[in-house]
Amino acid sequence: MDSDSNALSCTVIVEWINKHGSIIRRINHRSASLHLIRDHLRDMIVEIHADKANVKTKLKLKKVSVFNKFMNEGKASIKFLEENCTLFLSNAPSASLINFLKTIFIKMTGQVEKTSDRPLKERLLSNTPLSGAQEISPATSKEVNSAKERAIALSRATVTTPSPSAVKKRKRLSDNSPKVPAAKKLYENPTIGDLTEEQSRVLNAVLSGKNVFFTGSAGTGKSFLLKKIIAALPPDATIATASTGVAACHIGGVTLHQFAGIGLGNGTLERVFQLASRPYSASVWRKTKHLIIDEISMVEADFFDKLEAVARHVRKTERPFGGIQLILCGDFFQLPPISKRDGEVKFCFQSEAWEKCVHFNFELRIVHRQKDPEFIEILNNIRIGRVTDSISDTLKATAKQKIESNGVLATRLCTHINEADEINDFQLNELKGESKTYIAQDSDQMMTKTLDQQLPVPGKLILKVGAQVMLLKNINLSTGLVNGARGIVIKFVDDLPVIQLRSGNIYHTKLEKWSIKTVSGSIVYRKQIPLKLAWAFSIHKSQGLTLDCVEMCLSRVFDAGQSYVALSRAQSLQSLRILDFNSQQVWANTTVLQFYKRFRRNLYEMDIIPIGKKAKISK
Repeated sequence: MDSDSNALSCTVIVEWINKHGSIIRRINHRSASLHLIRDHLRDMIVEIHADKANVKTKLKLKKVSVFNKFMNEGKASIKFLEENCTLFLSNAPSASLINFLKTIFIKMTGQVEKTSDRPLKERLLSNTPLSGAQEISPATSKEVNSAKERAIALSRATVTTPSPSAVKKRKRLSDNSPKVPAAKKLYENPTIGDLTEEQSRVLNAVLSGKNVFFTGSAGTGKSFLLKKIIAALPPDATIATASTGVAACHIGGVTLHQFAGIGLGNGTLERVFQLASRPYSASVWRKTKHLIIDEISMVEADFFDKLEAVARHVRKTERPFGGIQLILCGDFFQLPPISKRDGEVKFCFQSEAWEKCVHFNFELRIVHRQKDPEFIEILNNIRIGRVTDSISDTLKATAKQKIESNGVLATRLCTHINEADEINDFQLNELKGESKTYIAQDSDQMMTKTLDQQLPVPGKLILKVGAQVMLLKNINLSTGLVNGARGIVIKFVDDLPVIQLRSGNIYHTKLEKWSIKTVSGSIVYRKQIPLKLAWAFSIHKSQGLTLDCVEMCLSRVFDAGQSYVALSRAQSLQSLRILDFNSQQVWANTTVLQFYKRFRRNLYEMDIIPIGKKAKISK
């Protein structure tokens, strides 16, 4: 458990009501700090301190009810039943809020077990009297395990109360028992998992307010780290964006173009100023304090310069990027910006704004997607356009591999989206038997086109027995039901497809839910079967996926980095087949190579200078 999980900074509203339900007192703190402390009786208390006023409010954590349904959005409420008081929390970093609520649950669970049958006199004498309030200690592993067991027990027999909508239910805490609603949900953190040391360095730089760019080869956990960063920042002032819809969906954000409000940015500077100054767009720009841009490699230099100018214009300040903190992520060795008509590509790092705005650079080096050191070494060489005879021989040898199993054929990665669609349509039509059509259920029909662009799951899915499919959601990691897993439809049960995975496991599908966030902060979702036809896939659409059975022919590669993106989707050499490999199909952009050469030299200087006296760098 995090050592500072007994503290939280966020927006706070405290309301007291009378027996008729009318509000008799209300405190509103736009910015406040909460601390979990104990009084001289060892009872746990929430102390609320307004950041801009010397005002403190203390509420005893006894007979409380917690509503945590929206804690992943930085919102929660705690109802103090004895005091007829409710504490409303918002704009909290979701990771901090989850840890704060988790600590309350863990500590209250232990507190109930220790004090429920003990008289006041014994409680006073059992501990050395405290001179005053004392912050609670971090939760121990024993307390965590005990709380987990209690959470599971409570989830099996918890009193539920209908919500105002009379449709959804919330679980309540009552009678001095810390029955945190949906207690098990406190342990379902979407950013669960420990950061590596190199990832922690990036997170610490972000939390200290620095403008950062971090990069790394495919599979080094860039998206995972971005989710951690998003969870650590206040939601109301943080906008998570990406250059593509699919990448935006991965991190739960919006596209950069949606956020900017300047269309494609093709107009003059005066025109984009006009577009961004429209009331709604301007309000979004002004409230943003932290801007995250994923897949920065696909953002063109001219567009980035216009964004920087717009930020200064709308926010009425000449500070770089209007004073907004930038967190940029991407790998310039992967897919480049879409070239203009004259064919000239200018990368984001070639913009005038880059040097002004990006102050700290980091590179993630630990690969998590692949485990085989030989394959990782091959990919690292392919990434920079280097193909030795040994690498060529190894990759050519994969052409003879049989990687199919349990009826699952290899997914063909194609350089063009149209080619992939044609292969899938042709193969589906070749199958005999009845077809089943699944139309997605979208929460907002006006957003269907946007959902089609940003979500990996199709709006319309046609399947037959024998269809080659790919799973599009992490369902159960321990059984191999992961995003990118390959399978084949073996039958339909209750009109829903049943698939057999390459591993041999059987999965009975059901509707799953995907959601995207709009710039206004509202959530739009789609419900659909979590499958997609997988005889073929485009390289572009495969970004972010890990494929366990993939085949490719790279003869039609047309961009630097395209071969690397395709090859790095494979989980291992044993799950990969390359047809007619030719070293001429692999190259890196020379401008990108020069950028990374300077980039790594700067990283080296950053690493060695703090070690005492100025070190000499050997050339």
